[in-house]
Amino acid sequence: MKPRDLLYTARDVLREMLRFDAAADAVLARLFRARPQLGKADRQVLADTLYQVLRHLRLFQTLAASDESIGGAMELRLAILGWSGNAQSLHAALSPEQLEWRKRLLAQDAMALPEAVRWSLPEWLAVALQAHYGAEYAALAQSLLRPAPLDLRVNVHKARREAVLDVFARLGLPARVTPYSPWGIRLEGKPALQDLTVFREGWVEVQDEGSQLLAVLLAPRRGEMVVDFCAGAGGKTLALGAMMRSTGRLYAFDVADYRLAKLKPRLLRSGLSNVYPVAIAHERDERVKRLAGKMDRVLVDAPCSGLGTLRRNPDMKWRQKPEDISELTTKQANILQSAATLLKPGGRLVYATCSILPEENSGIVNAFLSAHPDFERIPADAVLRQQGVEGENLVTQGDLQLLPNRHATDGFYAAVLQRRPASSSGG
Repeated sequence: MKPRDLLYTARDVLREMLRFDAAADAVLARLFRARPQLGKADRQVLADTLYQVLRHLRLFQTLAASDESIGGAMELRLAILGWSGNAQSLHAALSPEQLEWRKRLLAQDAMALPEAVRWSLPEWLAVALQAHYGAEYAALAQSLLRPAPLDLRVNVHKARREAVLDVFARLGLPARVTPYSPWGIRLEGKPALQDLTVFREGWVEVQDEGSQLLAVLLAPRRGEMVVDFCAGAGGKTLALGAMMRSTGRLYAFDVADYRLAKLKPRLLRSGLSNVYPVAIAHERDERVKRLAGKMDRVLVDAPCSGLGTLRRNPDMKWRQKPEDISELTTKQANILQSAATLLKPGGRLVYATCSILPEENSGIVNAFLSAHPDFERIPADAVLRQQGVEGENLVTQGDLQLLPNRHATDGFYAAVLQRRPASSSGG
C-alpha cells in the first residue's frame, strides 16, 4: 500500500479505536483479517503508528487542537503526529504542509504543559499515581510511554536457556538473559517468532519477565496438586507445569472458554501432560468446591485494571474509569476468598495482578488477612532467594512490586500467603 493510503487507513482505524468500546489489539486484528493484501511492512507501520497515538493521545490531542492550520479531521492529525514509518515513507505519506506542521508541533517544549498532559495520562490516574508513588511518579509515568521489550520464557521441560541462546546467536538474532527470571530471554527487534523452530517446537513462549516471576513465587514441586485460578490463555500455567516437570496435577481454571481455547495449541507445543483446563461459571462453581482443602499451591492472577501493562496496551488507560476499579476490587476480593478455600493447611497461595494501583493489590491482601487469621504473609524476597533469585530490589513492604522504570518489566504485584498448619490455625 502507498504510504499516503496507509496514513488515511490509520485515520479510519483511529476513528474506531478512539471509541474505546473494544481493545485496540482486537480492532487491529479485525483490520488485518479484512485486508489480507496488507504486507508485513505495512502492518508494522500501521500498528506502530496507532500504538504511538494511543500512548501519547492526550499530548497529541492537545498539540493538534492548538494548531488547526492544516485542517482535516482530528484523527488524521493524530495519525500525522504518530506516524512511525521511516523517513522515506514519512515524506511519501505527508504533504509538504503536513510535514512542516508535524515538525513544528513535535518541536514544541512539552515542559510547559501540565504533567498529566505531557505524559498522556487521564486526570484520575495521574492523581492516583502521584499520590501513591510520590517522587517516583515522573519516572514511572515516562516509562509507561515506552514500548515494552520482547521477553520469552524458556520451557525447561524441553530445553535449557543456554541452548536457546545458542540458536538465536546462530540465527543472528540479538538476545540476552533477563536480569531476574531464571528462564527469561529478552530479544531485540520484532522477529517473526512463528517462523522459528524453537517457537514451533515449544522451546520458548512469549511471556514478560514479571509474569515469569509469579511462577517463581508459587514454586510448585513435582507431584503436587496445583491450581492456576484465573488461567486465561495459560502463559503462567505452562510455566508452572514446566516447574513441576509435567508431574502431579495442574488445573487451569477460567470463566472464559475462548481464553482457555487459546491454551490448547500452546499446551500441545509445550509437551506437558499434567495440565487440566477447566471452564468454570464463577469463582463459587461446584468444580471449585469439590477441590476444597486439597491443593498444595494456588495462583490467583486476578482480573484487574491492567494498568501495569500500558507499555503493551496503552488503550487501557483510556478504557478504564475510577468506577471500574471499584467494581474490580469487589471481584478480586471474592476471587481470593474462593481460591483460598482450595488450599491444604500449610499450602501456599500467590495473589497477583498486573496493576500498579494499591487498592487492587496490598489493599485486597491486607483486608483478606485481617478477615482470615488462618493465613499469614510470607516475605516475597525470602521466597525468591530460595528459588535462586536475588529479590531485595523487587520487593516493597514484603510483597513483589515490579515497575517498568525500576525493572524494565510490566507493572506487577504479588503477595505470597500461606495457610497456617492445622496445629497453629487461628494462632
